[in-house]
Amino acid sequence: MRALRTALLAAAAAAALGASAASADIVIATAGPMTGQYASFGAQMKAGAEMAVADLNAKGGVLGQKLILEIGDDACDPKQAVAVANQFANKNVVLVAGHFCSGSSIPASDVYADEGIIQISPASTNPKLTEMGKENVFRTCGRDDQQGQVAGTFLAEKYKDGKVAILHDKSAYGKGLADETKAAMNKAGKQETVYEAYTAGERDYSALVTKLKAEGIDVVYVGGYHTEAGLLLRQMRQQGMKTQLISGDALVTQEFWGITGEAGEGTLMTFSPDPRKNPVAAPVVEKFRAKGIEPEGYVLYTYGTVQAWAQAAEKAKSTDTDKVIEALRGNQFDTVLGSIGFDKKGDVTAPGYVFYEWKNGAYDYYQN
Repeated sequence: MRALRTALLAAAAAAALGASAASADIVIATAGPMTGQYASFGAQMKAGAEMAVADLNAKGGVLGQKLILEIGDDACDPKQAVAVANQFANKNVVLVAGHFCSGSSIPASDVYADEGIIQISPASTNPKLTEMGKENVFRTCGRDDQQGQVAGTFLAEKYKDGKVAILHDKSAYGKGLADETKAAMNKAGKQETVYEAYTAGERDYSALVTKLKAEGIDVVYVGGYHTEAGLLLRQMRQQGMKTQLISGDALVTQEFWGITGEAGEGTLMTFSPDPRKNPVAAPVVEKFRAKGIEPEGYVLYTYGTVQAWAQAAEKAKSTDTDKVIEALRGNQFDTVLGSIGFDKKGDVTAPGYVFYEWKNGAYDYYQN
């Protein structure tokens, strides 16, 4: 399938010689939850990709050709993600900066591998994405085993004598992160008091909260997304619990505070180093803010994803998949994320996870 598509693309390129300039446009895409309860993350990715494309086009595009951006809405649904991936293939997309949810990225990656499309996720952290050995798959974010190591060690050390509950939403991301955190915590000598799944999308978690209260839980670690984590926290406070909430990178959206209000004060989460604090990103951050967009969460990670691919294409002097893959694996790229590269699995070679704390409606580095 991939060889066939490559041949078809080559034939199409040859046929386009002498045609209008528009026919020489390079089509790239981003995909994520543009609708649904996680749409705030889709909005982050869309904003990052759109600004990256606009900035590249303002400087002459890539290889002298204009970039065209396609947007795919997978709503964090695996079947919809596969449908989006096939739509991208039909539009001759050469890069997909996506998806957001690991449960979308993993099944969509099969389509991209078959069709010879480079996939670089700025957000999917489940280790399986790059452990499957697909040469066209990369990510600019970290992995849950890295994130879980940081969180699990922290829980074991800080709550050595406390009662810990580990919860997850059954998703590829949520369960994967919870299990990696649990494994690291257990290895460090700490056992959880409660390990339990909950159903994403529900509004009432009072039964689960009542159980946590009865167990005298001191800290709850949530492997899941900001909506459910926020509701759990709010309902714990309503039952008079002062339990500490800790979670992962899916809390890096202002919507979390919108759900919790002051109940979110002191919530801890792990996330990669904040690229907004990177001096090289300052001009881009300023441009976003001038447009009324706060480049939180995965905005700059998506921007940096497009940057890395564009630089690889320039180094390869081609958008041919195999040539760009070779360039991605063999070089460093100067991006808003700093200087990054990729290892043999496609994982980013960059600093790992750190802790953040929500205070006064914003998150910043945790000062222990």
